[in-house]
Amino acid sequence: MRRDLNVLSEVAIFLAGALAVGLVTGGRRKRAAASQPTPATPPAADAAGLAELKRAVAELETRMTGQESISAQRFGRLEARIEETTARLTEVPSTQQIVGAMEQLLSKTMASLDERLTTQAQSIEVLKTTVSQTDSLLERVLESLDSLQTYAEPVELTDDTLLHRPAV
Repeated sequence: MRRDLNVLSEVAIFLAGALAVGLVTGGRRKRAAASQPTPATPPAADAAGLAELKRAVAELETRMTGQESISAQRFGRLEARIEETTARLTEVPSTQQIVGAMEQLLSKTMASLDERLTTQAQSIEVLKTTVSQTDSLLERVLESLDSLQTYAEPVELTDDTLLHRPAV
């Protein structure tokens, strides 16, 4: 409870000080406003300040007009670039178109590969048949040669017969 009283007394002191400062400041403002005369016509110094102010406003308007034209030019260039980029983007094929083209290309390549593999398989089969026929033919030729050798008697040639033979 004692603590509550200390806080309460400190708040009261603070409020009293704030009220005193407010009264003193308010009184000074009233006296300062009452002591200054209200001019009926602007003095020469105010006319020079007004002319300076008008010149500054005119200069500011000139700069604003210049900045506005520069900004308009920049926006014009940006709009042209955006239109150019948009035109380029419309020429670029979509992902679906690219995927479709790749699928077609892959399909054609696979069909060509299948065709070539089929042709090679057929060639291998023809070669197998040809080799088989050649083996069979060669076997018959060898059998025929064997049978001819068994029927024919061996003839021995001497060196003399070869040397005395008439030249053709």
